[in-house]
Amino acid sequence: MTIAGLYNYWIVILLMMTGFYVVIASGNLVKKIIGLNLFQASVFILYISLGKIADGHAPILQAGISNYSNPLPHVLILTAIVVGVATTSLGLALVVRIREAYDTVEEDEIHDQDESM
Repeated sequence: MTIAGLYNYWIVILLMMTGFYVVIASGNLVKKIIGLNLFQASVFILYISLGKIADGHAPILQAGISNYSNPLPHVLILTAIVVGVATTSLGLALVVRIREAYDTVEEDEIHDQDESM
C-alpha cells in the first residue's frame, strides 16, 4: 500500500494536529472548544477507518461472502458522538456563564481579573 493510499490517516493526522494547535495557541474559550471538537472528529475518523477492511461486507450471513467488516468501532463512535455533543453543549454553557461573570471569553483577561481581586 502506498502513502497516497493511506489518505484517511493523513486526514486524521491533519485534523488532530490542527485541533491540538487551536487548543494550545488560542486564548478564546469558544475557539478552544472548537479545537477540541476537531481533535475529537479526528479520533472518530481513525476508529471508523480501523473498522473497515478492504472488500469487507456488512456482517450479515450470505452465501459466498466470507470477508466481513467489524461493526463494533462504528457502534462505539455513535456513542462517542452523543457524548461529544453533550460535552460540547456543557462547555458552551460554561462559556456563557463565564462571559456573564467576567464580561470576556479571553483566557488572559479572565486571569488578569482574578489576580486583581
